Amino acid sequence: MGLQVLFFYLFAFIAVASAFMVIAAKNPVYSVLFLILTFFNAAGLFLLTGAEFLAMILLVVYVGAVAVLFLFVVMMLDIDFAELRAGVLEYAPVGALIGLILAAELIIVVGGSTFSPEIAKGISMPIPAVTERTNTAALGDVLYTHYIYFFQIAGLVLLVAMIGAIVLTLRHRENIKRQSIPRQVARSPETAVEVVTVKPGQGL
Repeated sequence: MGLQVLFFYLFAFIAVASAFMVIAAKNPVYSVLFLILTFFNAAGLFLLTGAEFLAMILLVVYVGAVAVLFLFVVMMLDIDFAELRAGVLEYAPVGALIGLILAAELIIVVGGSTFSPEIAKGISMPIPAVTERTNTAALGDVLYTHYIYFFQIAGLVLLVAMIGAIVLTLRHRENIKRQSIPRQVARSPETAVEVVTVKPGQGL
């Protein structure tokens, strides 16, 4: 057994075990921590396959942003998790159906490549060898040439989703002082200064 195979089984075992603990842990903070551990081991698997760009993206985007955001949200918000767990069984059939669909897709992909190796030969844009082209450069060639329009459309969809989330959550509350730039620019000395006459013996 080579060193690469040993690391593969090590990363794979820890990734599967930590992924199971994500849904098995009772404390949501522990679930997020196990999720971060899963991402780290998945990044290690990507490195073993030569996909160093995907490994760095997994660490920077998912671990550095998404998982940490989940952790802060879980720790800062006062969420009644007992109430949330009470309704889990209602969505169990839907979750089981989605799990079966994903399992069937994995079986079709893995089984098809195992029982019919000639399928891989029919790929229109096969992955070049690492000695010829790096993983990052190969992804850039595909994204910014053949799929540039889809890449731009995906960016526009994310931008619209971000703007929509801001608009839906933006609420103007009453009895809160806000800055009005037009009123500040249009004010005159008469409206900006108020002269108060204080009588002797009285304060403001």
